[in-house]
Amino acid sequence: MSDSKLVRGFQARLLELPEGLLVAALYAAACWASRQVSLEQLFLPAGIRVAALLVCRPSMWPYLLLGEYAYFAHLRIPLMEKYGLDWVVISSAYQFPVAAIIVYVHRRSIASKTDTWLLIVALAVATLVGVGNLALAHALWPSPPAGGFATVASRNVIGQYMAILTISPLALLWVRREEIDRKSWRGLPTTYAAISLLTLGALSVVLPKESTTERAIIQLLMAMPLIALTCLQGWWGAAIGMPIMSIFVRISTPVTGLPESFDLDSFRIQLLVAVAGTALLALGSRITHHYRQYVVQARAKREAILNARSSHCTSERELRNRVVSLRSIGDKLDVALSDTVEWMRAKGHHEVANSLLNVATVHSRQFREQANMVYPTTMEHVGLYLALQVGGIGDAWEQTDRMAQPFLVGDPCRLSLDLQLTAYRALTEAVSLLLENEPGQLKIRARCGQVGASRGIVVTVGTLDSRRCLSRSTVTMAIGRLSGRTQAYGGTVQCRRNRIRMFFRE
Repeated sequence: MSDSKLVRGFQARLLELPEGLLVAALYAAACWASRQVSLEQLFLPAGIRVAALLVCRPSMWPYLLLGEYAYFAHLRIPLMEKYGLDWVVISSAYQFPVAAIIVYVHRRSIASKTDTWLLIVALAVATLVGVGNLALAHALWPSPPAGGFATVASRNVIGQYMAILTISPLALLWVRREEIDRKSWRGLPTTYAAISLLTLGALSVVLPKESTTERAIIQLLMAMPLIALTCLQGWWGAAIGMPIMSIFVRISTPVTGLPESFDLDSFRIQLLVAVAGTALLALGSRITHHYRQYVVQARAKREAILNARSSHCTSERELRNRVVSLRSIGDKLDVALSDTVEWMRAKGHHEVANSLLNVATVHSRQFREQANMVYPTTMEHVGLYLALQVGGIGDAWEQTDRMAQPFLVGDPCRLSLDLQLTAYRALTEAVSLLLENEPGQLKIRARCGQVGASRGIVVTVGTLDSRRCLSRSTVTMAIGRLSGRTQAYGGTVQCRRNRIRMFFRE
């Protein structure tokens, strides 16, 4: 069993070998090419290293290590006589494992989509690799590098940190490309911010070399559309805008053609860009985090509303089926009683037949009124307003002598039957609640209509005495018993002074 597992693992490694060698070659070429356009204050191979670790799965990391060693072999073997074999081997072998360990430790954060981890990775890799390289140079070179240790170390750390923040967000965007809301990027505010960033970047490039002040001002102004992108798109906006800004700053920086090129004016701008980029990536991460929470909560709320609405509709269908069955039974009873009355009349029992007919008529009407209160089938034909007035519930309210003439506006038949039924249930429950707990006459007001593409209805039940407020217990019961029905249709329940106000919408 163990031998077969070893064989399968060996076969899998062999199948990965061509892909791994290709990855190693591409990685070595990318490091070499990026070094040709790098500065001491923007050392792009450091960004390529972290980006490759983010994009490639861990099984490909040994091949990345192979590519890095090939890149260093091409770069540093000619320097062996000048700096010594120890420095060439140790410094080349030191950098990739350190970065790989840091990225591996944070892979759980990558999976959990908490985006602030990238700043921690960038700072840790830049510090350990930058300071470690300089320390090895001081320890192993025949003569230490020129310049103070702290000054050169700070330049190395800033250069590697800026490179990681320039390239790694793009790699992470590629890894999470399925999560990008492409529709939101087509909006006008996002488009204007992106165009402004690109325009300012292009201006900073085409300015003459002598216009250092104007170039610095334009580079600082690039932070404005970058802030706008961050506010509009969260972490995604900062992850796209930050590399664009860094690239334009690099293009407009005067260089000597060597990787160790350094320009003090551009370095000051890059320090500001590093601080601003860090802040914006952190801000964007928080915006994206809260946006995701909002999306999850909104989705859960929509699902809860749909489930509640479906539950109400199912209950109404069950009640309708029961009422139809009861009416069928009532019709059969009426037919049987009618046949009995005719038979009694045929036998000469006219007085008994008339008495039986009168009693059966009264009870049949009461039976149908009670069935109509269980489910108002008349609403399917005449709508909510007439169902309230001609059905059994209207007669029951009239018998209380406490209901004033209702004020009904609009055409409820334009609303869906499910919404009318929900409004009917909430309205009857609100009236019942006020009849039981509040004195005086009651009045129903309802208005249905359409605002934009949304249709709905507003229902108010209150006492005629506007000076009397609803009791606290009534308000508590009203909100507790009616909120579920209104929320199923995106509405609310409000208790104001002497009335209960309910809103429903499609």
